[in-house]
Amino acid sequence: MLLKSHYRNLQGRRICSLGMFAAVLMAGLGSGSGLVAQQAGAGNPDVAAPAAATIASAQNPAPQNQPSQSTQDEASGQQTKRILGIIPNFRSVSAGEKLPPETVKEKFTDATEDSFDYSAVFIPGAIAAWNMSQRATPQFHQGAAGYARYYWHSAVDQASENYMVEFIFPTLTHEDSRYYTLGHGGFFKRTGYALSRAVVTRSNSGNAVFNISEVFGAGAASGISNLYYPAASRSVGATGSQWALDVGIDAGTFWFKEFWPDINHHVFHSQYGQR
Repeated sequence: MLLKSHYRNLQGRRICSLGMFAAVLMAGLGSGSGLVAQQAGAGNPDVAAPAAATIASAQNPAPQNQPSQSTQDEASGQQTKRILGIIPNFRSVSAGEKLPPETVKEKFTDATEDSFDYSAVFIPGAIAAWNMSQRATPQFHQGAAGYARYYWHSAVDQASENYMVEFIFPTLTHEDSRYYTLGHGGFFKRTGYALSRAVVTRSNSGNAVFNISEVFGAGAASGISNLYYPAASRSVGATGSQWALDVGIDAGTFWFKEFWPDINHHVFHSQYGQR
């Protein structure tokens, strides 16, 4: 019994000694590996920097599903090819977008698309209805036949003005007739910018210049309209009214184009898509 007890005590001491040795060894290996890593990081900043970045990212994870302010700004300034999926918006340039100067062919294409697109029936139709209600040209009379006369005159007015403002005059004056979206700033700042595009535009070189194409192109189209309106309507006052109407409609169109990306983004949740 005494020998057995002595043997068990000896075995216990050996196990304790082995356990203590293992603990000391593990602690030494841990501190040694930390020291090696520290020395490697101190001697090689390319190793230390990623390690620090990894620790920092682990401690401060990036928020999920939170779009940045720049992403929101970009979305609010992005134009679509059509407004409400119907009205042509081909000449609108998204905020911050850089484009090369328009070629003569591109200017001709823009004028043609705006004049003969399937949606080009809406504005002449609305103007014809208003003019008929005001009996603007009594010689056209009333009823369906009268509305048809008002309508085709308004349609020719629109096509003539489009080609003058978007193709002929910009080609001669080397102006860029596209609408460049501002896309930032307050409501009044953007409104003032949009309406001012009726008298201010860009040259092909990108400089701000007086909008000869809009002002004089619309005036030329109004003068041409005297060729197909009744003689009683061929007055200076009638021509001036048509001129002012054309410029006013274009200014209002610029305003709507400026805020269309915001409407599409916030109201329709960009369902009409971007370019």
